[in-house]
Amino acid sequence: MMLRIRSRDGLERVKLENPNATKISDLKSIIEKQLRIPTHNQTLSTNQNLLLAKSLEDLHRFTDMSNPNTPLSALNLSHGSIVFLAYEGERRVQGPAAFSPAGSFGKKMTMDDLIAKQMRVGRQENPHCEIVSFDRDCANAFQHYVNETLAFAVKRGGFMYGTVSEEGKVEVNFIYEPPQQGLEENLMFFRDSEEEKYVEAIAAGLGMRRVGFIFTQSVSQAKKDYTLSYREVLQAAEYHAESGLKEWVTAVVKLEVNEEAGGADVHFEAFQMSDVCIRLFKEGWFDIEVKEDHDPKLSVMKKDVVVGVKDTKEVDNDFFLVVVKIADHQGPLSSTFPVENRIIQVTANALKNHLERTKSLPFVKRISDFHLLLVLSRVLDVNADVPALTECVLTQSAVPEGYQILIESMASAA
Repeated sequence: MMLRIRSRDGLERVKLENPNATKISDLKSIIEKQLRIPTHNQTLSTNQNLLLAKSLEDLHRFTDMSNPNTPLSALNLSHGSIVFLAYEGERRVQGPAAFSPAGSFGKKMTMDDLIAKQMRVGRQENPHCEIVSFDRDCANAFQHYVNETLAFAVKRGGFMYGTVSEEGKVEVNFIYEPPQQGLEENLMFFRDSEEEKYVEAIAAGLGMRRVGFIFTQSVSQAKKDYTLSYREVLQAAEYHAESGLKEWVTAVVKLEVNEEAGGADVHFEAFQMSDVCIRLFKEGWFDIEVKEDHDPKLSVMKKDVVVGVKDTKEVDNDFFLVVVKIADHQGPLSSTFPVENRIIQVTANALKNHLERTKSLPFVKRISDFHLLLVLSRVLDVNADVPALTECVLTQSAVPEGYQILIESMASAA
């Protein structure tokens, strides 16, 4: 008799010479001999949920094959039956010839089949980012525009900049909004490499870096039964993979309707894309051609992956999300200067109006705004002037008189 053994490594098989006289202890010895897994490391069950167990306590709940003296005949096992196996430790799998794909006895696996069997998708319990804290002003400036001007009718996004501590805490201190087009269910960035060069120079001078991606969901999406859509998973994974930062955060802003109170609240959520999600994206497993009739709560793979005990090309998006705790803080920058690349363009008078409105503050405070610094960087030397100004902002030290005169003359010329 042949039994199929399903473990975290996929589907294998063992041969029993005398099944009627075989007990569970005998089966374990056969598995040790044929699959090289020590008997004391084996937990067997006819229940597929065994493979979802995450602790010894979970394993001990599967008792149907725990008695070594129970004969296999008492378990209604026959030729081709599946027994589920959990084990501790590592082992060397002896080539694809020992494997048989589900539902195809005797069929040899290709190398692609073998790789697919080894690509397991499960939930990641812990994020690399301990907590993400948003500067109140920059978060409010972002959500206020989406709420008051766009009315959450279309999507909006940006890149978050700030710092990452050794403990994995991310602080977001400003949001850069690239040129973009937002639709009800799709967000397209038209990235400007020249503008991003200025952004990165400002961030570096302020001792900050790009730490995440933030976007909004439209009110029409609020009626859908997903946390992130497949398009959003792809976009978030792309930017996460591009960053190379393990603490990278993806933040979602949505409008949640409170039917009882008769109103709606703006709500922030933060996630990390799981390690396996980023690996799948980098290795090209995702089918990026999103079809019109596709279920948005499912991610589509080009090849089968293993989810639980199932081989599938469709994965629930939630498997790729790792929840991150949220806090807020008052950062070193203000967010009162008009924001780039919005419907209402930043005018020549913006600098003049801003300096007039803040004239009671020290000059360094008046220019301590990323969006203002971005405007200045377009006319200053990005390699000399931008570092000099950002150093003043970073240390909150006096701005050299020459820069003050230059900035004020730029404002007066408007």
